[in-house]
Amino acid sequence: MSLYVLTPLAKADIFEIWSYIADDSETTADRIEQAIYDACAFIAEAPMRGHSCSDLTSRSLRFWTLPRYPNYSVVYRPETSPLQIVAVLHGKRNLRRILKQRQ
Repeated sequence: MSLYVLTPLAKADIFEIWSYIADDSETTADRIEQAIYDACAFIAEAPMRGHSCSDLTSRSLRFWTLPRYPNYSVVYRPETSPLQIVAVLHGKRNLRRILKQRQ
C-alpha cells in the first residue's frame, strides 16, 4: 500500500513542471520529478515534518519545500491516510490563489 496519493491536480502539477523543464533538459526534468516523488514518500512517513502557512490558506494544509530544489513545494493534507498530496507548486506562482481555487 502506498503511503501517499496524488490528487489529479497534483499529478497535473508534476507533469507541467516536468514539461516546462524538459523544454531545456529532460535529464534535469527527470531529476526534479524524482525529487518530488522522494519528498512525497519522505513526508508520508511523518506528515508533521512540513509547516503550515496560515497566510496562504486557512485549510489544514502543510507545505514541504524540496531541499535540493527550494523553488518547489509539496502541499498536502497531514490528517489523511494515505497522505493526500494536493499540489506541487513553484514558489513564484500565486499560491494563495491556486489553493483557493482548489478547495
